[in-house]
Amino acid sequence: MMSILDRTETSKTLSGGEKFNASLCLALGMSDVIQSFQGGVSIETMFIDEGFGSLDDESLNKAIDTLIDLQRSGRTIGVISHVQELKTAIPAVLEVNKSRDGYSETQFVLK
Repeated sequence: MMSILDRTETSKTLSGGEKFNASLCLALGMSDVIQSFQGGVSIETMFIDEGFGSLDDESLNKAIDTLIDLQRSGRTIGVISHVQELKTAIPAVLEVNKSRDGYSETQFVLK
C-alpha cells in the first residue's frame, strides 16, 4: 500500500506492519474528513492492496478485525492480497488465476 507515509521521514523508522496500520488509519481518517466537509459525499467502498504480508500475527488479526468492523458498519471493503489468513477470514473471495493459455480466470468463493 503506497501512502503519504512513504514520503516522510517518520516512515523510515516504522516497521512494515506499523506503516500499514498508520496508512489504514490515515485512509479512514481522510475518508471521514472528506465526508464531513463535502456535504452529501459518502465514501462507502475501500480497496486495500497488499501490505498484509509484512504484519506480525497480532497486527494482522487487528487489521482483519478492523476491516470486518468496517464491513459490518456498511462499508464495502476490497482486499488484494496473497496472505492465506485473509482468505480464511474474509467470507467472499474473488480468486484470479492465470490459465495455461495466459488468460486470467476468475471465480467467487463464498464461505
